[in-house]
Amino acid sequence: MENIPKALQVYQTRINAVIDYIVRNLDKSFSLEELAAVAYFSPYHFHRIFVAILGESVNFYTNRARLEKAARLLKFSKNTISDITYDCGFSSPSTFSRSFKQYFTTSPSTFRKKGNLKNSKICKELFPITEYLVPMSLVEKQQRFPIKIKTFPQRKVAYIRVINSYREGVVIRTFERLIEWAKQHNLFKGGQFFGMSLDDPMVTPKEKYRYEVCMTIPSYVDCEDADGIETMVMPLCQYATTVISGNINIVATAISYLFNDWLINSAYEPAHQYGLELFLDKAAICDWTHFDIELCVPVQPLKGY
Repeated sequence: MENIPKALQVYQTRINAVIDYIVRNLDKSFSLEELAAVAYFSPYHFHRIFVAILGESVNFYTNRARLEKAARLLKFSKNTISDITYDCGFSSPSTFSRSFKQYFTTSPSTFRKKGNLKNSKICKELFPITEYLVPMSLVEKQQRFPIKIKTFPQRKVAYIRVINSYREGVVIRTFERLIEWAKQHNLFKGGQFFGMSLDDPMVTPKEKYRYEVCMTIPSYVDCEDADGIETMVMPLCQYATTVISGNINIVATAISYLFNDWLINSAYEPAHQYGLELFLDKAAICDWTHFDIELCVPVQPLKGY
């Protein structure tokens, strides 16, 4: 029998509770925040952990569970297609029929008559994100991205929030604006520049995605007269960190390793803060062909470990 690390068992137990909750409530709708609460994870980090454990998104798993339940009911019950539609949480028979055909490549009525799924798309690749990762063995990733646990003190931060941040060049231009402001106020040399994602790119639509362009500032600095630049105080927090030097593919590979390999096998879970990308080379903050950054995932001791 496979010996599963205790930390991974805790993660699996908490995600299994979510799966059970979903299965018991397939006829209802539920929010990501609701599911995160079942697992006692931060809503911001919950989806990444779900993907790391199950290998598929919450939406994909929920839709798959609904469709597979519908297929069982079509095959083994005499319920009408309309009844099955609502029993499985679909908003209308037309929506159900469209989803069923897209997934199983046959209509609900045809499946009920023939009872087979020869052309099913069940084994279809779930995430094209793998196309953006650098092929590395686990040992290679452990060597390339060593993890350190650091505690960052409470600090005051100046920031500009960007909405629809996938627009080409918008984040770089915002960094340029913050850098210019910092230089004008003699804050550039002493400030730590970083980015902070407020949403999960696997969940939030691109046009809604929020990103904060940030820098640390002395506590006495006032930004009231700075158009669009706001301040906040970030609390003392512990982070799992790794330093990265490379292109966007290396960054994506490091993020994947942090969540999919290291975190779920560690004695930590995400804390209720956002992840950070600290820019280590101030002269190259706006050169996104190559990154010298420190990835920081907020963590706390894993409950139940």
